[in-house]
Amino acid sequence: MLKKILPALMAGAFAMGAHAADDTKAVRDAVEALGPGITVDSISAAPMPGFYQVVASGRMVYVSADGRYMINGNLIDLKSKTDLSAASWAATRKVELAKVPASQRLIYAPANPRHTVTVFTDVDCGFCRQLHSQIAEYNKQGIAVEYVFWPREGVKTTAGNDTPSYTKAVSVWCAADRKSAFNAAMSGATPKAATCANPVKDEFELGERLGVNGTPTIVTENGDVVGGYVTPAQLLKALQAPAGAIRGG
Repeated sequence: MLKKILPALMAGAFAMGAHAADDTKAVRDAVEALGPGITVDSISAAPMPGFYQVVASGRMVYVSADGRYMINGNLIDLKSKTDLSAASWAATRKVELAKVPASQRLIYAPANPRHTVTVFTDVDCGFCRQLHSQIAEYNKQGIAVEYVFWPREGVKTTAGNDTPSYTKAVSVWCAADRKSAFNAAMSGATPKAATCANPVKDEFELGERLGVNGTPTIVTENGDVVGGYVTPAQLLKALQAPAGAIRGG
């Protein structure tokens, strides 16, 4: 009996797999057709029946399996009162940021940190400079701050040249004394021009995929977004909140 049933089950499973592939193709095609330059980074089954969750060019949307309907907004589970979109974003950020090694970050940490945050930063950003001016206080609160670069002007100008903020970030990274150059730049000094192999472009593109749209963007170890600039006391309070209490979507 099993020999008769098994081929039918396998055929059914293959048909369902093919159907799912057709659905994701319809979804991908529909989203990418919305405009030039839109890149779909991931497609997964949404918690809502009949829809897929799509992350594309730093946005999370929900698209019907036939590619006809799109919901642009956070998905809320009213029964559990949970923001499912924010939770999914947090999980994505946690996974992706874990791929950025310490060797590609600028790390300011106390001897035994109780908390660690990743901060997308730009040397020309006023609030980034304000945050860094208090770096000793963040560390005193037991918070390690790990910077990655996110030049707000992007990497290239419309003319195809490197943007000033990208050039400054690269110059800081390539300086003989990287931290001294970063500290000086955060005080308003123009870094001495320098080039080398660097992670700036990759970190900028990572930020775009993760929905970063300004600096500073502070991300916790759980992948939640705290802000924007917050004071050391405000950041510590946020980090001491119960897991999942912070939800930046």
